[in-house]
Amino acid sequence: MDQQEIDWAKLTEIINAHRDDKWGLIPMLQKVQEKFGYIPPEAIAPVAEALQLHPSQVQGVISFYAGFTMKPKGRCVLKVCRGTACHVKGSRSILRAMKKNLNLEEGETSADYQFTLETVACLGACFLAPTMLVNHDYYGRLTPNKINSIVGIYRKDQSDG
Repeated sequence: MDQQEIDWAKLTEIINAHRDDKWGLIPMLQKVQEKFGYIPPEAIAPVAEALQLHPSQVQGVISFYAGFTMKPKGRCVLKVCRGTACHVKGSRSILRAMKKNLNLEEGETSADYQFTLETVACLGACFLAPTMLVNHDYYGRLTPNKINSIVGIYRKDQSDG
């Protein structure tokens, strides 16, 4: 997979906005990931330098928190819930339908960076089981047929520009 080009000016802007924050590492990493969709490995050294940390300390925080990633993700991140309520209500068949529809396995990103398929321990929407999250949108009471419709919406949105 090709990595996207890093906008160094934007990275510098984010770093400078948090440079003097005593506890600025996590907010800075969140902004970097928000901007680029992931934390580029090349960003670790300048982030560490700005906060007077060792690069290994920055790397340690990135690897500790599941919300941070150093791998580029798709424009649409689809998270299928695997919690107890969702499992009982059929999340396994939902995940199978997602894998088939997207031609992806868990943790994979499509070559065009349109989709990333993930599973999570719980989305906290048990009353809607089985559920999934696409970027910031929740979908519940899922069936394999609903999966095809939902993915189709995001495919259409991407082709419309």
